[in-house]
Order: sequence, then C-alpha cells, then structure tokens
Amino acid sequence: MRVWCLDAPEWNHQGGSTATSTLHSLISGKQLRCAVLDVDRYGRLVAQCVQPNGRDIAAEMIRSGAATEYCRYSGGYYGTC
Repeated sequence: MRVWCLDAPEWNHQGGSTATSTLHSLISGKQLRCAVLDVDRYGRLVAQCVQPNGRDIAAEMIRSGAATEYCRYSGGYYGTC
C-alpha cells in the first residue's frame, strides 16, 4: 500500500531510516482508518490514512520533515506545494 500524496525516501536512501521510524511510530499498535483513493501503476493501493484521533498520517509525516508532499498528485492538499 502507498500513502496518498506522500513522497518519502526509500529505506536504503538518505533519510529513509528516519522516514521508516517516523511512520512506524505513527502507526505501530494503532488501528488506522484508510480510504483507498487509487491504484498505482504497480498495482498498489493508494490510500489516505488517519489514526483513531483523526490525525492524517501523511500530514504528520510532512509536518515532521520525514517526507514531503507529492505535489504532482496532491493538488496542494497539504499546503506545501
């Protein structure tokens, strides 16, 4: 699954371990609510996910600096484009 409009470094690139650990801390042990919005060219589900308290996972990753908004697809949804 891919998080909608999130551009994060791959695990084996600079910043990848930070992105991975940030995402892990946001989702570990939590029951997320995800809305599938698309299927990418690799057949992965693309979803917007929120924690039980309503915090958007992509917004939190962007706010933390662990990832950036994927402006090509977001239409500026997160306000960083």
